[in-house]
Amino acid sequence: MGFFGFIPTEIMTTEIAPILVTGGAGYIGSHTVRLLASQGRKIVVLDNLVFGHEQAIVDPGVELVVGEVGDQALVRSLFEKHRFGAIIHFAAYAYVGESVTDPLKYYQNNTAEPIKLLQVMQEFGCKVFVFSSTCATYGVPDKLPITEANTQNPINPYGRSKLMVEWILKDCGHAWGLRSACLRYFNASGCSPDGKIGEDHNPETHLIPRVMMGVTGEIEFLEVFGTDYATPDGTCIRDYIHVEDLADAHARALDHLAAGGESVRCNLGTGVGVSVKEIISAVEEVTGKSVPVKYGPRREGDPDSLVADPSLAKQLLGWEATRKDVRDMVRPAWLWTSGPNHGHFPANTQSA
Repeated sequence: MGFFGFIPTEIMTTEIAPILVTGGAGYIGSHTVRLLASQGRKIVVLDNLVFGHEQAIVDPGVELVVGEVGDQALVRSLFEKHRFGAIIHFAAYAYVGESVTDPLKYYQNNTAEPIKLLQVMQEFGCKVFVFSSTCATYGVPDKLPITEANTQNPINPYGRSKLMVEWILKDCGHAWGLRSACLRYFNASGCSPDGKIGEDHNPETHLIPRVMMGVTGEIEFLEVFGTDYATPDGTCIRDYIHVEDLADAHARALDHLAAGGESVRCNLGTGVGVSVKEIISAVEEVTGKSVPVKYGPRREGDPDSLVADPSLAKQLLGWEATRKDVRDMVRPAWLWTSGPNHGHFPANTQSA
């Protein structure tokens, strides 16, 4: 059993070093924090709350620190206080279109800031790093399904900013023994089954919440980009992975590395492709409501199909997606959307 493994709760507090989760108030980060806290792990979240939400930190035992990953004085003070055993790094900007129009913003935040974090880790001898990477590092795939052997040739600054960090982590492994897990997500989706936390971006660009916004009238219609792709129904196909399955992968990656495992680079997906039209149909089935749709031309750079081969994650981490029916993503998303928060957290009361 790994140092971060599932040890009985009564002995956890003295035997497990705290974990620093950057961006832990965001969508995937908050679901991961909730899982880790439920396992008895000591968690400190560092988030600037630009896109994260303090209300997404629902466990009272989790400490939320509002600040920047690149603030080395702050990060040093947190290391001095907590002596972290590992870092999970979610903090990043993730709007592909914005990365094209403002690339320096993405290289500064997504690449340069983690370097500052790694420098402090090196100073304190912390050598376990779990990184929120992306399938965008592959660009347009040279074969399907996408395996880790696919060429990584990102087509936008967002993907390149993430791939650069993967390279940096590999170099740090050679130089000072850092062991890292680069988890390449496909399309994160869904929400917590109890509806307490969910997906709340501003602006919201992800398909499932956009479809929900069409159902609730928050937007006039859902715009679908392209119906002439080389797919069975003409719309793009993507691999939708439930956010709680992603959270589980992070917990397993922590245990793998803390038990002395080598660095890993893994795809996180279901291996099942779902088209835009199939998502719309699933939402209509779950909600019992029709989705207003407007079909438009393709967006430049959208591949026909992006589907993962997640077999390496199963081999190395013992991880496999447990929710492969897209309706299993849609149901909790609708619970979150139709719940008391109507799919949105209250405004943050803290500021960075």
